[in-house]
Parts: sequence; structure tokens; C-alpha cells
Amino acid sequence: MSDLANRTLTIEKTFNAPIQVVWDAWTQSEHIVKWWAPSGMNIKVIQHEFKVGGKWKYSMLMPDGNEFISEGTYKEIEELKKIITSADFKPMTENVELQTYFEAIGDKTKFTFSVIHATPEYCKQQEEMGFYNGWGSALNRLEEVLKES
Repeated sequence: MSDLANRTLTIEKTFNAPIQVVWDAWTQSEHIVKWWAPSGMNIKVIQHEFKVGGKWKYSMLMPDGNEFISEGTYKEIEELKKIITSADFKPMTENVELQTYFEAIGDKTKFTFSVIHATPEYCKQQEEMGFYNGWGSALNRLEEVLKES
């Protein structure tokens, strides 16, 4: 596990919204469809069982007409604190783990999002493919959605 740092990409943000609002935006289908994709893209929730062992599956229509599928299984859920899930983003990213942590700081929420890859090489490849731009864009959309709530 000592190479964990070399296999992990992390984005930290502080959202100007209470933790319950951020949690709901991350965990409820009606909110997920508003932001879980880079700007200009639409997302469809195919399956969403928010419980340990539950499966989630989202579809994003690409400009070329192909579907981009995101799916995984929830491994750990600690209400208002953390969500850990397996994830595949076919065809670009497979067999990663998403770790999402939420921390209330007054009426704001410190949010830490990490993606753990199988190898340091795979991690580097994902970073070069645009991890920070893609997730950064989605999280910026989340920030906009939170302002409206």
C-alpha cells in the first residue's frame, strides 16, 4: 500500500453550502443528473441503489452519439461523512475506486474526492487523459447546482 499516493488522484474543494445539501446532491438521482458530467453533457441515471452493496449506473450521450457508461458498487457509506465505491467509466477508465469525503465547516462543506487506480502507471495515464479537467468541470457544475439550491 506504500505506493497508494502514486496511484491516487485527488481534488479538494470547499463548497459554499451546508453538508446535507452537498450530500444530497452527490447521493440523489434527481440532483446527480444536473451535474455528473462535464459542461454541456447530459446524464441519465439507469440504476441507483444508494446502500452498501448497491449498484449505480449512469449513461452520458457523447457528441458522436455513443454512450459513455459510468457504473460501480457502493462499498462503504457513512452518512454525511464518506462514500467509497468501485467504478468503471467505460471505455476510458476501469477498475478504480472512488473515495468521497464530506466535512462540515460551519455552513460550508469541505469535500475531498480521490480516485485510486490499480497501478502508478495507470494513474499517470488517467491524469494525462484529463482527469483534473473532466472531474474539475463536473465539480464546477455541482458548485453551480449548489448555488441554486
